[in-house]
Amino acid sequence: MAHIYYVESNTTHASNFVIDVPVGYHWLLVITKTPAKFWVNGDLKEYPAHSAVLYRPKQKVYYQASSDYFVNDWIRFESNESYITKSSLPPGVPFSINDPDYCHKLFELLVIEHNYNRDYKESSIDYLLRTLFNKLLESYSHDVITPHYYNLLKIRTAIQNDPGDCWTVSKMADYLQISPGYLQSLYKKTFGISCMDDVIQYRIRLAQEYLIHSTQSIVEIASRCGYQNVEHFCRQFKKLTGYTPRNFQKAAKT
Repeated sequence: MAHIYYVESNTTHASNFVIDVPVGYHWLLVITKTPAKFWVNGDLKEYPAHSAVLYRPKQKVYYQASSDYFVNDWIRFESNESYITKSSLPPGVPFSINDPDYCHKLFELLVIEHNYNRDYKESSIDYLLRTLFNKLLESYSHDVITPHYYNLLKIRTAIQNDPGDCWTVSKMADYLQISPGYLQSLYKKTFGISCMDDVIQYRIRLAQEYLIHSTQSIVEIASRCGYQNVEHFCRQFKKLTGYTPRNFQKAAKT
């Protein structure tokens, strides 16, 4: 189990903010939401927003704001869990987070669990920390993150949350303020699938849920999933699943 001494989420500091601890007492994890300077291997270096750094006990801790303000999530804790003590994350060396919103939500939940004495507080904190460290390891092994990556991730998350919206390549490109052709190239390189194929996959996945778990007609389901033409919906559904919507519905309920 882990014991949290202090945890904060979305904390804002002034431009003169500095943490300077020659020998830290506990584990410390910091995730930045703005650029910041860190002391790494004898030098003060600036790292971009959405960087994470894990400090081990007895390690020097030094970081500071590098602009008008500094925003971060951070947690100071102790633990004997091997997923922490034997972690392959580089101690004291910042690295980029590939899903900062996900990690931020975990921090928000850790703050809540730490501040309330609930029946399953200890196990809840342990599960949240395990998940957080899994995400950190995923980030550390991730390919180099491009400048557009975080905006692409926001677009993909929006598609996942509302695949039935009127998604077009031009609409996505306008959001990033880049050309449609460049967007398609970046999206495919980043996620391994074209942006519109991604939209279609999430639409058909949502349609499958409606076909199994709702009483709506196929026309209504097609409309909710972003199709104005039910025949076009049926063609794409069969192309991806091998079934017509009606046959899929029958097979799922037998």
